[in-house]
Amino acid sequence: MEQHIRKTLVIILQICILYVFSYIGNVIQIFFNLIIPGSIIGLLLLFICLCIKIIPVHWIETGAGFVLSILVLFFIPTTVDIMNYPSLLSFHGALFVLAIVVSTIISIAITGMAGQFFEKKAQKRKGDKECNKLHSHSP
Repeated sequence: MEQHIRKTLVIILQICILYVFSYIGNVIQIFFNLIIPGSIIGLLLLFICLCIKIIPVHWIETGAGFVLSILVLFFIPTTVDIMNYPSLLSFHGALFVLAIVVSTIISIAITGMAGQFFEKKAQKRKGDKECNKLHSHSP
């Protein structure tokens, strides 16, 4: 039971860390009157802090996983609200859905190609290192 309480407190603390980054992003957005939403600015700040290892991943990993697991609940009010606008579900709605599907396919394709490109680069780099090791050991 104590371990369950500890895990719950860790998740709450990690969500608080995520919230602080979102709040800082909102403050920056309001202070500088930027077009970019504060939540995106906060996300970029978090990404930078993770990249330069100011914030270790394990500080937010469990909390972020929990938030992602309940993310669908945040979309229910928006989905229900769409029912108030039947015009969105007409021809324009179909075009909107088509645009979403096409852009998703394009995004997946570009992500896949980029992943393959970087994987080939990493394998080539690994092969070059092995080749250099073999040449440096030869008489």
